[in-house]
Amino acid sequence: MSIFGSLFRKRYAPLMGLDISSSSVKLVELDLDQQGRYTLVRAAIEPLEKGAIADGTVEKPDEVAEAVRRLIKRSGTRTRDVALALPSSAVISKKIILPGDLREEEIEVQVESEANQYIPFAIEDVALDFCVLGPSLGSPGDQEVLIAASRRDKVLERQAIAEAAGLKPRILDIDAFSSRLAAGRLIERLPRGGHDLLVAMFEIGASSTSMQVLRNGETLYDRDQAFGGQQLTQAIARHYGFSQEEAEAKKRNADLPDDYASQVLEPFVAGMAQEVMRALQFFFRATPNSKVDYILLAGGTAALAGLVERITELTSTACLVLNPFEGMAIGSEVREKKLRLQAPSYLTSCGLAMRRFLQ
Repeated sequence: MSIFGSLFRKRYAPLMGLDISSSSVKLVELDLDQQGRYTLVRAAIEPLEKGAIADGTVEKPDEVAEAVRRLIKRSGTRTRDVALALPSSAVISKKIILPGDLREEEIEVQVESEANQYIPFAIEDVALDFCVLGPSLGSPGDQEVLIAASRRDKVLERQAIAEAAGLKPRILDIDAFSSRLAAGRLIERLPRGGHDLLVAMFEIGASSTSMQVLRNGETLYDRDQAFGGQQLTQAIARHYGFSQEEAEAKKRNADLPDDYASQVLEPFVAGMAQEVMRALQFFFRATPNSKVDYILLAGGTAALAGLVERITELTSTACLVLNPFEGMAIGSEVREKKLRLQAPSYLTSCGLAMRRFLQ
């Protein structure tokens, strides 16, 4: 249908998940063992220079492509087929109801007609795809169809980076969809197999945090908040008089003064817990719900000392850090000690890698 046509298509050939975020590029490669259990074959992260990507837009494509090349080389992978994701902010998605007896080509016509009604730019500048979700529960005989659309230049931007690094883009997903996919197998490990649980998932990025409230695999609510790990870097720089680059390096290497925990980390953790609580309050005001059953944290900042405990205390809700590789076998090429520290950062790239096995 378009270059965005791989959005919901399933692939079975060897495939890596590549997450290009504002602060780093992350790679995950998975396999299945004879029992059908996931095996983590490779996982690697390469930091990006500040400003290489801003607000989901690639500002320095050559530098990002070079970082991907370094990542591929360091990981040792020979796989060249890759699944990528667009930021949710770059994609418009909408569910529509169509007659259940339409053929695929008829659905395409209906989707393009529907897209013209709500996409705020010319249809010829749009990469468009759809996925039939199944029968409509509220309209017997009809089917639910999910439409996803993005500006074509945003799609080409990600495609060009992958190709410049010697990779072959096979799937283009949406980051929130990939994160939800990876989180789904972990939610199934909660009580009752996760059935009917209301779960608030926070992915804490460098400059923003995305929140999805999930129930039975569906996103009921989503919101972005302007807080993230970069604010901790700024707090370190202000308190100790470091440059931003020096503060970031010292944060990554845990090379900070003795009073860091009390003077910088604890106030930051308290502020982040307040932001989580504020995001939940927005959800409660917008819906009939007054509580969630679990809070799940992902992203590089999720494992900060004291954060889970502070959120649990403030919200009176069980809070857990997501390790997308929990329950997986770990391959010989993976450094487990380092992986344990970085695991929450891999949620999106893990979801992208899982696309290889979906039917």
